[in-house]
Amino acid sequence: MNATRILPDLQCSLMCEEVRQEMSGNFILLGIIGYVRVPQLPITALKLCVFNRWTAGLGQFNETVRLVGPDEAVMRQSQVKFALQEATHNATNVTLFAQVEFKLAGTYYIEVLVDDVMKLRFPLPVILVQNPAGQQPGQGRGPAPKGPEAPQGTEPA
Repeated sequence: MNATRILPDLQCSLMCEEVRQEMSGNFILLGIIGYVRVPQLPITALKLCVFNRWTAGLGQFNETVRLVGPDEAVMRQSQVKFALQEATHNATNVTLFAQVEFKLAGTYYIEVLVDDVMKLRFPLPVILVQNPAGQQPGQGRGPAPKGPEAPQGTEPA
């Protein structure tokens, strides 16, 4: 008996700032994101990409990628259809979420489903960084330490 449909495995799922493709077909992921540190809230992310690669499946599928807020409400959702003609093939899908507004600090989640089956749910912490009184965002916290605390071969900034 030959299988006509096998649900694929999610080989990887990464959130990043941008995805490019070389002429060879290889992908370049720029700015892989593990968390979002911000100086103020609310703040808008211009572009968030989710790079998914599927393998070991056979048939036609529907991928759903969701951005879920700390209150468990779905903030953004994207769906795309893809096919795997043989179980040895793979499929790469890139989801782009533009102009995402983060209103609150906390843990957001990326959910990846195939045909309504959850394959992965990973956290995306949004962290509000408090600046010392009177210091503008982007300013340093003073000179680098001197003495044994400073790495060898470096000058204080």
